[in-house]
Amino acid sequence: MGLGASIVVFAVGAVLAFAVTVSNSHGVNWTVVGDILMGVGAFGVLLSLVMWGVGPWGGMRRRTTVVDSTGRMVRRDDTLV
Repeated sequence: MGLGASIVVFAVGAVLAFAVTVSNSHGVNWTVVGDILMGVGAFGVLLSLVMWGVGPWGGMRRRTTVVDSTGRMVRRDDTLV
């Protein structure tokens, strides 16, 4: 689940938790469903930000490769941008 989907899930959960009042829901507590969706959305946002940040999973990198005159790789540098 990406960052945008996590925000949408959180928003839907907030609407269910705070804005919906149902008199007869046949055993479904929509406030609890909203709280669960808000928790899942918040967890998804945090996970997306961690995966998007610096580390082996994400981030912008610049790879510099130095090749000598015979075509062999001499040096390769990976730097975070």
